Amino acid sequence: MAAQTLETTDCKDIPLPIVKLNRWTLVLGITLALVIQQPLITTILFAILFPATLFGQRGSLIFQTGKRIFAKQIPGAPLEDRRLQRFNNSIATVLLGGAQIAFIFNAPIVGWVFSIMVAIAAGVALLGFCVGCFLYFQFKINRFRLFGQ
Repeated sequence: MAAQTLETTDCKDIPLPIVKLNRWTLVLGITLALVIQQPLITTILFAILFPATLFGQRGSLIFQTGKRIFAKQIPGAPLEDRRLQRFNNSIATVLLGGAQIAFIFNAPIVGWVFSIMVAIAAGVALLGFCVGCFLYFQFKINRFRLFGQ
């Protein structure tokens, strides 16, 4: 199957360079936070992802930044379904939110575990296997089996 491009599909889907920027932001941000033992960086990442999870592209600082940085690459770039990206961001937001709660309640090991889970998932996705996408399709398949829709 040919890769989707902006000309061949719904323009609301996300260009792959921006998807990769999102993943790299999570991997590098969480890695830096862990190396310097600064949970505030994970708080900033949570604050960046939360509006994207709620409002999609309109609320995504990473999408808006990527749109400008990759303006020349976007017109012919392959696209990722916006629903997958939003689902993935939702998982990352929940985990980073859980990490914030753990840090607040003085459970830093739990906070770092949640944060590292996000970084690992984003890193694995950069290598070619999207864990969130796998979970999304499993959810869809099982919902169809149970409800037929």
